[in-house]
Amino acid sequence: MLTEYIAAAMHHATYEILPDDGTFYGEIPVCPGVWANATTLEACRDELQEVLEDWILLGARLGHELPVIDGISLNPAPVAD
Repeated sequence: MLTEYIAAAMHHATYEILPDDGTFYGEIPVCPGVWANATTLEACRDELQEVLEDWILLGARLGHELPVIDGISLNPAPVAD
Protein backbone atom coordinates (compact mmCIF):
# COMPACT_ATOMS: atom_id res chain seq x y z
CA MET A 1 0.00 0.00 0.00
CA LEU A 2 2.86 2.41 0.78
CA THR A 3 4.41 1.85 -2.65
CA GLU A 4 1.06 2.52 -4.32
CA TYR A 5 0.59 5.69 -2.27
CA ILE A 6 4.04 6.99 -3.24
CA ALA A 7 3.44 6.19 -6.92
CA ALA A 8 0.05 7.92 -6.85
CA ALA A 9 1.52 11.00 -5.19
CA MET A 10 4.36 11.15 -7.72
CA HIS A 11 1.78 11.15 -10.53
CA HIS A 12 0.49 14.44 -9.08
CA ALA A 13 3.95 16.03 -9.19
CA THR A 14 4.50 19.15 -11.24
CA TYR A 15 7.85 20.36 -12.55
CA GLU A 16 9.21 23.56 -14.01
CA ILE A 17 12.54 24.97 -15.07
CA LEU A 18 13.48 27.99 -13.00
CA PRO A 19 14.41 30.89 -15.27
CA ASP A 20 17.03 32.36 -12.92
CA ASP A 21 19.40 29.41 -12.90
CA GLY A 22 17.93 26.75 -15.21
CA THR A 23 17.45 24.22 -12.41
CA PHE A 24 14.38 22.05 -12.09
CA TYR A 25 11.79 22.62 -9.37
CA GLY A 26 9.22 19.97 -8.52
CA GLU A 27 6.39 19.79 -6.03
CA ILE A 28 3.43 17.61 -5.12
CA PRO A 29 0.56 20.04 -4.50
CA VAL A 30 -1.57 17.44 -2.66
CA CYS A 31 1.25 17.03 -0.12
CA PRO A 32 1.94 20.47 1.39
CA GLY A 33 5.63 21.22 1.82
CA VAL A 34 6.87 18.45 -0.46
CA TRP A 35 9.19 20.05 -3.03
CA ALA A 36 12.64 19.58 -4.52
CA ASN A 37 15.15 21.47 -6.63
CA ALA A 38 17.98 19.93 -8.68
CA THR A 39 20.12 20.50 -11.75
CA THR A 40 18.41 17.79 -13.86
CA LEU A 41 14.83 16.61 -14.14
CA GLU A 42 15.82 13.06 -13.15
CA ALA A 43 17.67 14.29 -10.05
CA CYS A 44 14.68 16.46 -9.18
CA ARG A 45 12.32 13.47 -9.43
CA ASP A 46 14.60 11.35 -7.26
CA GLU A 47 14.95 14.08 -4.64
CA LEU A 48 11.20 14.74 -4.70
CA GLN A 49 10.46 11.07 -4.00
CA GLU A 50 12.95 11.04 -1.11
CA VAL A 51 11.33 14.15 0.36
CA LEU A 52 7.89 12.56 -0.05
CA GLU A 53 8.99 9.38 1.74
CA ASP A 54 10.43 11.38 4.65
CA TRP A 55 7.27 13.54 4.77
CA ILE A 56 5.08 10.41 5.00
CA LEU A 57 7.21 8.86 7.76
CA LEU A 58 7.33 12.07 9.80
CA GLY A 59 3.62 12.70 9.36
CA ALA A 60 2.75 9.16 10.45
CA ARG A 61 5.10 9.36 13.44
CA LEU A 62 3.57 12.67 14.57
CA GLY A 63 0.03 11.37 14.05
CA HIS A 64 -0.81 13.81 11.26
CA GLU A 65 -3.65 12.97 8.94
CA LEU A 66 -2.15 12.32 5.53
CA PRO A 67 -4.09 13.25 2.40
CA VAL A 68 -6.00 10.50 0.63
CA ILE A 69 -4.50 10.29 -2.86
CA ASP A 70 -6.42 8.62 -5.68
CA GLY A 71 -8.47 6.74 -3.10
CA ILE A 72 -5.41 5.46 -1.22
CA SER A 73 -5.26 6.29 2.48
CA LEU A 74 -2.39 5.63 4.87
CA ASN A 75 -4.39 6.90 7.84
CA PRO A 76 -5.36 4.37 10.50
CA ALA A 77 -8.94 3.20 10.37
CA PRO A 78 -11.09 4.34 13.29
CA VAL A 79 -11.36 1.78 16.06
CA ALA A 80 -14.91 0.71 16.90
CA ASP A 81 -15.85 0.68 20.57
